[in-house]
Amino acid sequence: MKLAVIISLTVLTHTGFVGSRMVISLFAIHQHASPLTIGVLMALYALLPMLLAVTAGRLIDRVGTLRPLAWSGVALALGLALPWLWPAMPGLYLAATLIGTAFMVVHVSLNHAVGALGTPADRAVNFSWFSLAFSIGGFCGPLLAGFSIDSIGHRSAFLILAAFPVAALLIVHFNRGALPHRHGPRADSRDHRIVDLLREPRLRGAFIASALLATGWDLYTFVTPIYGSSIGLSATTIGVIMGSFAAATFAVRLVMPTLARRLREWSVVTAALVISGVAYSLFPFVSQLPLLMALSFLLGVGLGCAQPMIMALLYSASPPGRQGEVVGVRTTLLNASHTFLPLAFGALGAALGGMAPVYWLMTAFLLSGSVFAHRRRDRDAR
Repeated sequence: MKLAVIISLTVLTHTGFVGSRMVISLFAIHQHASPLTIGVLMALYALLPMLLAVTAGRLIDRVGTLRPLAWSGVALALGLALPWLWPAMPGLYLAATLIGTAFMVVHVSLNHAVGALGTPADRAVNFSWFSLAFSIGGFCGPLLAGFSIDSIGHRSAFLILAAFPVAALLIVHFNRGALPHRHGPRADSRDHRIVDLLREPRLRGAFIASALLATGWDLYTFVTPIYGSSIGLSATTIGVIMGSFAAATFAVRLVMPTLARRLREWSVVTAALVISGVAYSLFPFVSQLPLLMALSFLLGVGLGCAQPMIMALLYSASPPGRQGEVVGVRTTLLNASHTFLPLAFGALGAALGGMAPVYWLMTAFLLSGSVFAHRRRDRDAR
């Protein structure tokens, strides 16, 4: 029952979040924004989360998930509705900041809640089911966004997306007992030093792999609307392509609860980095819809299979009473890359007149990361 409630909340909030990234990108393109400007918008999704995620994690360690989840759900709904009220570039900048910050708190809260369920032996399986909810949201968000834009316009699409966190708030209200108030012993706040977490080899390795995979995921949501628009695809078609990516993450995560019982975490992470790197290297050579969908599906398989393993590694290596803080540190590291890389990739695409170098740079990052993950796997096996 508790896991079902958490999965429902994840699907609803993630649908609104992912859909907003596509609608904001395409609305900005509709207003003749450059790739660099779109990079700024995507970076704003991550700026405050980068600065506040550790604080949010410590707060959740202290007070539990219920209150932070409720207030961040309200903020998420307001952020999604804002461009309908203020349909201009400043409104998009503010909306991206509010949506990104609110969803960060939602994300840390729900990760903490999943980790609190069951025994350590159940953790990889629980996170596999949890990651499946993100796949559902990732599939529904782009499709809903694309169809809404083409049928009722950009502004009204934001109102459709805002309904999803409102529904999540109703579930929170009627299922308050399903969310943990606080999990585990409370660590002395005087001992809370982030550097101590980064010195732990198991945590540090998981942080690095997580950042690489999440950067690959985030770049896909940033670059696909730009690349699709540049080759003349409609919003609905771009949504279908991105839906193919989400369908792959859903499909691979359907089997992850079984694979999690049979495969070592680092073996899965290594394979994920290789598959994702190969997929990125092929994108610049493809413009036909079936091939774009196939590459998106391949990329979704690669990026989709690793997240539950990463979260299981992080939670198992977390000091007692600091699980929320560890999730917050991970979120900070991810959002640091999400803040600066879209700006860098957007500037690179604008300077070179195309997105091919961006795809190939991401390929280099991911394949280099696979070497690191392979060494980490061998070290842990000793």
